[in-house]
Amino acid sequence: MTGVLSHKFTHYIPRYFPKMLIFVWNHVAVNIFENQYHDLMMNIIVFGPPGSGKGTQSVKIAGKYHLAHISTGDIFRSEIRNKTKMGNKVQSYISKGELVPDELLLDILKNAMEKHSGTRGYVFDGFPRTIHQAVSLDKLMQEKNQEITLVLALEVSGEEVVKRLLKRAQLEGRSDDNEEVIRNRLKVYHEQTEPLLTYYDEQDKLATVPGEGTIEGIFKNLCRAIEGDSAG
Repeated sequence: MTGVLSHKFTHYIPRYFPKMLIFVWNHVAVNIFENQYHDLMMNIIVFGPPGSGKGTQSVKIAGKYHLAHISTGDIFRSEIRNKTKMGNKVQSYISKGELVPDELLLDILKNAMEKHSGTRGYVFDGFPRTIHQAVSLDKLMQEKNQEITLVLALEVSGEEVVKRLLKRAQLEGRSDDNEEVIRNRLKVYHEQTEPLLTYYDEQDKLATVPGEGTIEGIFKNLCRAIEGDSAG
């Protein structure tokens, strides 16, 4: 993108301009182009199976577009680590590879959104996971006179997911990531979460992006999907 813009804007600058001025002009022009997205209200869901890398990519998206990152997984882990009452409830479900009940999830979500009430928008990471949750999120956004702008679905094969999560379990010592639990999580994902693809596709809000490759390569493709949607 930068190279294309540099060529475009340099074309209109007289050849006798000092090279430093040309460099400054290009730098300013590119920033104006990229920062237009920072002024838009965007509410993005990053979607994918467990181990798809949606947490890593959500953080990068939130940073680039100045959005609030809301990760139910991060909230859960914090509560579990601090041994709170809510953390104990959440742990009882996660340890079996089951989904946390909607009522508990929605309470967590509302509290997290209130903490970022002045944001330009949100990146939802790990929520929603069922059609019922998606409908509840739509209602919550409507109460704020907002809506979900775009759903980014990372496509990763089941065997790649198992490989990634087993490796993560070894590195981090996560007892909830043994193979039996991982495969049950994938089963739950296919049965309860995957139907969300159709739900958002019917609203013309879905963009699928390959989730295998380098982190930066995947991120560039996600940004293309976001900026293509914003520009359209």
